[in-house]
Formats: sequence, structure tokens, C-alpha cells
Amino acid sequence: MRKNLRGLSMMAAAVLLPIACLALYLGILLPDGAFVLPQGNASVLALPKSAQVGNSSDAPVGQPYRLFGIIPIKSVTATVQQRRYVIPGGQIFGLKLYAKGVVVVAVDGVAGEHGKENPAAAADLRPGDLVVEIDGQTVLRNSEVQEAIADSGGKTLQLKVERDGDSRKTDLTPVKCSDGSYKAGLWVRDSSAGIGTVTFQDPQTGMLAGLGHAVCDVDSGVAIPISAGEAVPATVKGYYKSSGGKPGELCGVFDGEAYAGLLQNGDTGVYGKLYSTAHSEQIRLPVALRQEVKVGKAQIMATIDGGAPRSYEAEIKKVFPLSGGSKKNMIVQITDSELIAQTGGIVQGMSGSPILQDGLLVGAVTHVFVNNPLQGYGIFAQTMLETADELNNAQ
Repeated sequence: MRKNLRGLSMMAAAVLLPIACLALYLGILLPDGAFVLPQGNASVLALPKSAQVGNSSDAPVGQPYRLFGIIPIKSVTATVQQRRYVIPGGQIFGLKLYAKGVVVVAVDGVAGEHGKENPAAAADLRPGDLVVEIDGQTVLRNSEVQEAIADSGGKTLQLKVERDGDSRKTDLTPVKCSDGSYKAGLWVRDSSAGIGTVTFQDPQTGMLAGLGHAVCDVDSGVAIPISAGEAVPATVKGYYKSSGGKPGELCGVFDGEAYAGLLQNGDTGVYGKLYSTAHSEQIRLPVALRQEVKVGKAQIMATIDGGAPRSYEAEIKKVFPLSGGSKKNMIVQITDSELIAQTGGIVQGMSGSPILQDGLLVGAVTHVFVNNPLQGYGIFAQTMLETADELNNAQ
């Protein structure tokens, strides 16, 4: 009898353990919260396919998800949201960014009266640091740093520096050179400029969104926190074709007056406020929720010549449904033979190109794979729209 009970216990454990592990896995896979869209008199929450085990993919909001319709897994908090419509981009735009301080791009030794010294290194200044104050005075321009050092007379200057989101103070003591001038071996930059691709304009709020990632300093690779900036029209004059191991690049020029003031240069893109919102004649597309994005055929909107944006065939190869806060939410591959023949795939400057699927704006191209320029990462359009809304509400 005991042997039979022991055998039954072992059999039960062998059955229940995998089920328990599966339930735990699905509990991790399911999001804690999600947006839903009204459908008729009810709201439904579409789940990733990997979470659809013995449960409808469209489960009623507010009810717990159950494994095989029996075992409770997790309750998902849902927020009902009306479908949002935006004007898709694809056009190139110019960016003028003014740093919120001055960015340290390099530190170097200087020939002082007593030999070679490196005051900047001694002050623990590093490429990518943001100098925001000198002796309590806000600095925004390279010239202000140069003047403070030149006029120091060798006196120690107290710098307020931001690094990786933290603020600290450090002492910088310029050295006297053989020509009588004072130097600190500090190379800084206060502004940056470049081109990218517009992802969308929101006619409801007047917000502009593009790139899908931050503009980084060319020397330090650090995202540039901005105090101000402008979006200006730009025209593509040519491009360098991508090849394995060497991403190509769009070549463009600014060709008009600013049409938006920039508000943020952040992880999910560059955002600004349009000076004019007269867009009644432009096509608007619905923005997909994260859980609506799926593997399969898609299109990207891009501009690779002096004309208007065009649609090119692509395919979403992978979707990472739980990566909502990241800019690497999906992998997209260019399949359009014409675009491949012209550019070799994705090139620099195409960051921000809208990704369309089933008539929805689902995301934007953010990065090209260096060793395979046919593929790159994409960010969810919903993430960019949420960032744009936060900035608009903060004004």
C-alpha cells in the first residue's frame, strides 16, 4: 500500500512540477500592466503568442489569466486607451542641439613652466562629462570655459560636473605655460548638428518625434543633454552604401528655417514642439499598441534622395514584447530589392524611419547591424508616443 502511495506521489510530482514551472514562466512573461482598446461594449487585452497557453488571446480585462483555463497565473492591470492617430514621417530633418552645459570631449597634457602637466586629468575629468558650472556660474558655451581658464591666473576653479546622471564638484587648477597663458588641457563642445528621420508628428499635441535613439557626442559617445535645439528642413544630397562591417550614411544639407523647437534628446529619440500644426491635409495612421506588433511583413518609410519619403518592403523578424522601456523592441529586415540595390540596406541617417504593419505605425528603425546592414533594431511607436505625451504634459 505504501509503495502504491509513494508511486502515486512521485507520479503526481512528475505531472505537477512541469505545470508549476510553466505557470511560473507565464507569470513572468505576462506584463504587470498593459493598454487595451475598447471593442464594442467591452475591452480586450491582446497577449503575446508565447503567453497564449490554453487561454484565449483576447481575455476579458480585469479577470486573472488561467493555465488551461483552470490554474490562476496572474492578473494584469489594464488601462483602457482610445486609439491614437499621428502623421507618419519618413522625411529627413536637420538637428541643431545646444548642450545643457559643455561636454568634455578630451583631456590632454599641457607644457607648463615645470614640465608637462594634465590639470583636467588631475581633476578627474573624463570624456563625456558635462560641465555645468564654474565657480557657481552657469556655463553654456565653449568660450565661457576658455575665458574662465585664461583669466584664472592659476587660481583653482571649482567645477560642477554631471556624469551618468550624478552631479559632483571638482577642483581644476590651470597651469601657467611658457608664453604666460593659463591652460588646463580640457577640450569641450557646446553644440552638435546632424540629420535624422522624422518618425511622426502628433496633430493632437503638436509634438514631433524622430530618430528613436539619442544623438550622441561624436567623440565621447555620450548622449548630449540639451538646453535647447531646433529642427530644420533638410535635403538628401547622396549616400554611402552599406556593406558588411561598414554601415553606410545619408548625406544631407539644411535648407530652411526651423519649424520646431527641440525639448529632449533621450534614449527613445529626439522630441520637439512644432511651431505650426496646420496638417489637415496629411495622412494619419493609428499607432499600434506594443502587443499588436507581430513577426511578419512590414514596410519602412524612408528618404534616400532629394524627393519625398517612400515605402519600402521589410519584415519584422523578432519582437521582444517585454522590452517596452528599451529602444531595442524588435528586429527588422529590409527585403525591398530596390532599396538593397541602392543603399545596401539600412544606413546611418535612416534612424527614425517609421515601421508600418497592417496599416498601423508600429515602430521606428533605430540601429543598423554593422555586420548585416539588411537588419537593424526598432523601437515601439507606442513608447515614442508616450515619451512625447510626457514632454507635452510637462510644459
